[in-house]
Amino acid sequence: MNASITRRNALTALGAVVAATTTAFAESDASAGVAPAKGRLNQSVCKWCYNMPIEDLTKSAKAMGIQSVELLTQKEWEIVQKEGLKCAVAMGPSGIGDGWNRLADHDKLVKESERLLPLVKEANIPNMIVFSGNRRGLSDKDGIVNCATGLKRITKLAEDLGVTVIMELLNSKRDHKDYQCDTTAWGVELCKRVESPRFKLLYDIYHMQIMEGDVIETLQRNKEFIAHYHTGGVPGRAEIDDSQELNYKTIARAIADTGFKGYFAHEFIPRHTPMVSLKQAYELCLV
Repeated sequence: MNASITRRNALTALGAVVAATTTAFAESDASAGVAPAKGRLNQSVCKWCYNMPIEDLTKSAKAMGIQSVELLTQKEWEIVQKEGLKCAVAMGPSGIGDGWNRLADHDKLVKESERLLPLVKEANIPNMIVFSGNRRGLSDKDGIVNCATGLKRITKLAEDLGVTVIMELLNSKRDHKDYQCDTTAWGVELCKRVESPRFKLLYDIYHMQIMEGDVIETLQRNKEFIAHYHTGGVPGRAEIDDSQELNYKTIARAIADTGFKGYFAHEFIPRHTPMVSLKQAYELCLV
């Protein structure tokens, strides 16, 4: 599979393999409820990485012991919840490239956020994802000011509802050229300026390894600003196994040691049998 694929690209090559493996995992837990979480991390999986019906992914994830399927639109929440799983992260008011760093977009983003946040709360979803948007010539200094100005318009509502708005850290070196929230330092500074306990970061380990490395010390130093994690193998965003440069067992243990109580989600694109790879990742991160 082309290693440059991102969530913006539709996956088309996995359908036949997925169909062959989904049933076996789902049937192994045919009538049981969701098992209590094993280990110290609440594990989740991102839907977009798998070219399969959400119903099948949810059943397979449940059978493995995964507790959440995430990055879902409003119409998908109920599908996951009917199987007894959580949706840890709801999709927010914009895509990746058009985010909160443009003042002209704030009214539109605020309106949609005000519509979504009560629904997210009602659905018992803990987080809603947002994005900085691409720079398009905007300085990082002005981008922080603009993002903070807009986000402050929705954080009071988020606080009242108990929903955390999370901005994802993405790499601008390879996958999301020109994206502004591309370093932990920039994201942390934005959190400090927004000044809300309900605005935090989604620390994507794959993206931040590409941009800055030093993963464990960075997440330890900034734990109060991080509400969610994503995984992914480097290089190539494939399996988090011994084919890549990060030691995810050690990273998972370090996150758990910080006392993290949120969700730790798998967001890699499998090169091998998808549900086998997902189960291996889940078991690797049982710490």
